[in-house]
Amino acid sequence: MSLNAGLTTLHEDDIARHQAVAQGLVTKVIILEADDPASKTALAGTGRRFVSTVSTGGQRRTREVELAKTIQAVRTGDPLMSPAQHALLYRSRRGLQVALAVADVFARQTNLEGLQSRNATAPLAGDDAAQFKALLSASAYVAAFTFAAYLGSTLAGEGEPVEDGAEPDFLFDTPQDALKSLVSALDRTIAGAPDDVALTSRARAFARVAIEGLISRKARFIGLSTFENVHIRLDQDDFTLNGFDVAPGAKRKPLVMTFKKPEEIIGNHIAKYQALKLAKMLMAYDFDRQMNPFVELGGFLFTFIGDGMPGTGKTILIQMLAGMLSDYCEIAGYAFHYENFGVDQISSYQGKSGQNCKEFVNNVINPRAIGFGTVDDVDQVAAKRSDDRASAGQHEVTAVLMESFAGASTVIRGNCTFGMFSNYPENVDDALRQRAGARWLVDGPQSEGDYIDIFALLVGKNHQIPLGEHQLFAGQEIKKAVSQSYEAHSRPKEEDLLAVWERFEREEGKIETLADVGAYLHMIKEAEPRFTGRAIRNITDAIKMRAMDVELPDDWFVAPQAFMHKPYDEKKAMIEELRGPITLPMVIQEINRYADSEFRYTDKSDDAAVADIIRRERQREKAIAQIEAMRKDGRW
Repeated sequence: MSLNAGLTTLHEDDIARHQAVAQGLVTKVIILEADDPASKTALAGTGRRFVSTVSTGGQRRTREVELAKTIQAVRTGDPLMSPAQHALLYRSRRGLQVALAVADVFARQTNLEGLQSRNATAPLAGDDAAQFKALLSASAYVAAFTFAAYLGSTLAGEGEPVEDGAEPDFLFDTPQDALKSLVSALDRTIAGAPDDVALTSRARAFARVAIEGLISRKARFIGLSTFENVHIRLDQDDFTLNGFDVAPGAKRKPLVMTFKKPEEIIGNHIAKYQALKLAKMLMAYDFDRQMNPFVELGGFLFTFIGDGMPGTGKTILIQMLAGMLSDYCEIAGYAFHYENFGVDQISSYQGKSGQNCKEFVNNVINPRAIGFGTVDDVDQVAAKRSDDRASAGQHEVTAVLMESFAGASTVIRGNCTFGMFSNYPENVDDALRQRAGARWLVDGPQSEGDYIDIFALLVGKNHQIPLGEHQLFAGQEIKKAVSQSYEAHSRPKEEDLLAVWERFEREEGKIETLADVGAYLHMIKEAEPRFTGRAIRNITDAIKMRAMDVELPDDWFVAPQAFMHKPYDEKKAMIEELRGPITLPMVIQEINRYADSEFRYTDKSDDAAVADIIRRERQREKAIAQIEAMRKDGRW
C-alpha cells in the first residue's frame, strides 16, 4: 500500500494494529447523537409517527449501536450469516482499520503527530492548542472519508444504488468519534432490511450519502491540502484512494451537457480543427507513466484563449470538445472530468475565491483522469492587476490562474487542458493572456456560403423551400477550410502589424532564414512592447503543434487496444512516424497569427480608452453649457 507514489508505505501490520478497536466499533458502541424529533410510537390507525411541535434540535441522547447484531437480524431464522451479511460485517471492520491507519499517516504527514506527543506530557495552550484541535478534526475528516470510500468501493454492486439513507450526524472531534458517528448512521440505514440484496444496496447508498455530505463540508477543515495528492493502493482489497476524488472506486456521475458534433459548427475553421486535434492529443495520455507523448515531442496545448464577438460560437466549441473527450473516454474506460470556473465562484470572503479557483485547477489536473477546464467570460472572473475597481476575489483568481498555468510549480503531464473564453480579451490581464499558449479566433460564419449553411442547419427540415445553387456544407470540409484559413495569415491582417511587415520587406527583403525571422520578431517587439519572450515561446509551441499536425487516424480511437491502451513507448513511436518537418511558411503564418491577436487586443484596448476620453469631453462640454445657462439665470 503506497502513498505519494511510493514516498510513504503503509504495511499490513499498520492496519492490523487497529483490529481490536475496529472490532469494538462493530460489536458495541455507545454514542451521543442528535435526537430524532419523530416519536418511536406510531399514531393509531395511521402509518405515521407523532412529531412534537416543541423544538428539540439541540438535544442529544445516548444510543447503543450493535452493528454486528443489526446485520445478523436481517435473516432471523438462520443463526449463521449469509455471504452478503458476512461481507458487509467484514468490510465494515476492515474499512474501520484502514481508516484509522490512514488517519495515522495523515498525522505523520502534518504537524499533528508532534503536537499529540507534546499534548500527552502537558496540555497545549495558545496557538499550538488551536492548531492541534484543527488538525485533529482534519484527521477525523480523513478517517471518515476513507471509511465511506472503502465501503463504497469494496461492496459488490454495479451502478448507483437505488436505496437512499439519511445523512450521518457527523462528529469530527477525533478519528474514533468520526468513525463512531458513521457506524451509527450505517446501523440506522441497514436496520430492518428485508433481504441480502436490500442490505448491500442500503450499505452502498450509505457510503454515497456519507461521501456527498463529507465533500460538502470539506472547506471547513484546514491542513487537508497535503492529503489532496495522496495516492493509496491496497491490492489485496482492490481499493484505491486518490485524495478526495469524488467517489473513489465508483463511477463518477455522468456529465450533464448538450454535446455538439463538429459538423454542427459553421465557420471557426482553425478553432474547430485545433479542438479536434486537441481531443485526440489528450487521449494519447498514458496513465501508467502519467505522461503524454505530445508533451515530450512538442505541440501539446495546455492553455488556450478563444476570443470573438458575442454569438460567434464559443459555447458551442466548448460543447464540441467536451463531447468528443467524453465519447473517447467512454470507449477507453477512462475517467473524464469537465469543470467550468464562473462568476458564481467569486466570494466576498477574503481568500475564498482563490481557494475555489485552486480547487477547480486541482480537479482538472488530477493525473488519474482526462480533464478539461474552462473559464468562460474570463474578463469578468479574473481582473487586471491594475484595475482598482475590481473585487479582491477577482484579483485572487488572476493570481491563482497565473501561478497554475505557468508558475514555478506547474507540471504539464498532458492529461488536461484549460480554455479561457472572452468577448473582450483586451480586458484580461496581459500576463494571464500571454500564458495562453494558443489563440483561437472564434469569428463565427464569415463567407456567403457559411451563412447559407448555418441558416439551412438551424431552420431544420420542416419546409419545402428549394436550396438553390449551393452545395450544402461543402465549404465546411475541414481540410480545405483550414488550409485556406492558415494561408490567409501569410500576410498580417492588423493594420499596425502590416506596417511592420511592409517596413521589414522594404528594408530586409523576404523572410528566408532564421536570422530574418529573429529580425522580424525584434521589429514587432519595438512596435508592441508586450511582445516578450513568452510570446516567442507560445509561437514556437504553435509551430511545433503545426509540425505535429498529424491527423491521428480515427480508427485508433474506435477500440481502446488500437492506440489508447498501448504502452507509452509504442504510442510515442506511432505518433513520431506521422510527424512532419517545420517549414518557413508555417513559421511566418504562426508569427502573424499570434502577433495579429496581440495587436488586435491593444487596438481594442486603445479604442475603448479613446471612446472613454471622447465621452468624458462631451460630458464636460455639456456641463459647461449648462453652467453658463445657470449663471445667466443667477442660479450659479
